[in-house]
Amino acid sequence: MERTVNTGMKLNILMKTARNVVLEISDNDVYETKKTYEIFVNGEYRCSTNRVITSIYGLWPDTDYQVQIRCDSVVLAEDVFHTDYEFVTLDVTKFGAKGDGIQDDTTYIQAAIMACPRDSRVYFPKGTYKVTSIFLKSDIRIEFAKDAMLSADTDREHFPKFPGLIESFDEEEEYNLGTWEGNPLIMYSGIITGVNVENVIIYGQGIIEGNSSRENWWFNEKVMRGAFRPRLFFINHCKNVILQGLLFRNSPAWTLHPYFSDNIGFYDVAVENPHNSPNTDGLDPESCQNVDIVGVRFTLGDDCIALKSGKIYMGRKHKRPSKNITIRQCLMENGHGAVTIGSEMAGGVNNVIVKDCIFRHTDRGLRIKTRRGRGKDAILDEIVFENIQMDNVMTPFVVNAFYFCDPDGRTEYVQSREYHPVDERTPLIKHLAFRNIICKDCHVAAAYFYGLPEKKIEYIEMKNISVTYAENPRKDVPAMMNGIEPCSKLGIYANNIEKMSIENVVIAGQVGEAMTLLNIDYVK
Repeated sequence: MERTVNTGMKLNILMKTARNVVLEISDNDVYETKKTYEIFVNGEYRCSTNRVITSIYGLWPDTDYQVQIRCDSVVLAEDVFHTDYEFVTLDVTKFGAKGDGIQDDTTYIQAAIMACPRDSRVYFPKGTYKVTSIFLKSDIRIEFAKDAMLSADTDREHFPKFPGLIESFDEEEEYNLGTWEGNPLIMYSGIITGVNVENVIIYGQGIIEGNSSRENWWFNEKVMRGAFRPRLFFINHCKNVILQGLLFRNSPAWTLHPYFSDNIGFYDVAVENPHNSPNTDGLDPESCQNVDIVGVRFTLGDDCIALKSGKIYMGRKHKRPSKNITIRQCLMENGHGAVTIGSEMAGGVNNVIVKDCIFRHTDRGLRIKTRRGRGKDAILDEIVFENIQMDNVMTPFVVNAFYFCDPDGRTEYVQSREYHPVDERTPLIKHLAFRNIICKDCHVAAAYFYGLPEKKIEYIEMKNISVTYAENPRKDVPAMMNGIEPCSKLGIYANNIEKMSIENVVIAGQVGEAMTLLNIDYVK
C-alpha cells in the first residue's frame, strides 16, 4: 500500500494535449534525477524515469487524470490535469501514405494535414514515411507514434525553393522567405515547414530523419547548389508552435530553425547529428521572442543552441532582437558551443536565462560571437547563466568581439585591437552574469573575454564558480580571432571591460596567473 510523504518535491505540468503530458520533477536536480522514480497515472504504473523532464503518452482526450511520482511505494509528489478536447483523428495511411520507406508519401500526408479540422490531430502510425517537404497549417496537432519515422528525400531537385526576398508590387516592401546564416538568401524548404501559421503542436515518440551524409547534403557543403541546404524543421513568422518528444537527426543544415516567430516551445526533444557534420546546429532561434527550451538533449558537431538575429541588412531593416528566451534542464554534448549567441546578431539578443543544464565535451560553454560590422542594434544584454554543470568543456566562458566570420572577417577593420571610431557598425555587449557553475576537467582556458577597445563590455558578473583542469589537457585556441595562439590550462583572461564583479571564483591547477585582467575600468 502506497503512502504519501512530504519531501518538498514538486510535480509540475509543463504542457499537455489531448493525448500526452510533459512532467517536471522538481527536486533541485539538474537534467538527471539522483534516483529512479516510478510514474503512476490514475493509480496504474506507466513508466520509470531518471529524468527531470518526462513525457507520458497514450492518454485519452477530454479526461481527468491524477499523476503520482513514487519511489519504494512512497508517493513523493502528485498533481491532477485534464486532457484537451479532440474532435477527430486523421490517420495518414487512410489518405494513401504507405509508410514503407519506398513510396513518396508527401502528397498523401499533405492531404491529411490540409483536411484536418480544428481541435483534431493528424496521426502517423508505425512506419517509415518518405517525404520531401511537409507544410503545416494553423490550428493542428500532429502525433508520431513510437517507431514512426519521417524519412527525408535527399535529391535536391525534389525540394521547393524559398526565395530570399520578394519585392512588393509597389516596390516599397518586401517578403522574406529564404535565409542563410543571417542573410535573406534562397534556400530549400525544410523537411517540416511552417509559414505564417499559429497554434501548432507536433509531438510523439517518432523520429524525423534527415538522411544527410557526405554523399548528398554534406558534400562540398560551402557551395550553394540550386539553393542553400534545408533545415529539418523551419518556421517563418509563426506563433504558438510547440515541438515535443521527437528525435531529430542527420539534418542537412541547422536542425531546428524558428525564424521571426513568437511563443515557441521545445520540450523533451532530442537532436543527434554526427560530430563532423557541417553547419548542423541543434536549435537556432533567429529574431524570435518568448522561447522555452526545456529538457532537450543535444549531441552534434556544431553549436547546440545558437541565438541569432540576422546580419547587418536584416538587423538594420527589421531591428528585431531575439529576446525572452529560457533554456533549462537541457543536456548539451559534443558541440562547438553549448549555448552560443551570434555571430549573426545584428538585431540584438536580450533577456536570456540558461539554468539547470549540463554541458559535456563541448568546445565552449557560453560562446558569444560578435565583431565590428554587426551594427549599432547588435546589443547583447541581460544574459544569465546559473546552476550549470560543465564536464570536459574546452573553454567554459568565451566572449569574442573579434570573431573572424564572413569574407571580411580577417580584415584590419574587424581584427584590429586598436581603438576605432564608434559608428553605426559598432556592436555592444552590456550585462553578462555567471552564477553557481562547476567546471571540471576543462582544457584550454577557464574564461576568455575580449571586448572592443572603443566599446568595452559593460559588465560581467562571476559568482560562485569553480574551475579545474583535465590531467592531460588538449591545446587549442580559446577564441576564433586572429593572433591567438593555442594554449592549455589558461586561467581567466579578460580585456576591455568596464566593470567586473568577481566573487568566490576558484581556479585550481592553471598554468600561470589565475586571472589576467587588462583594460578593466573597475573590478569588485
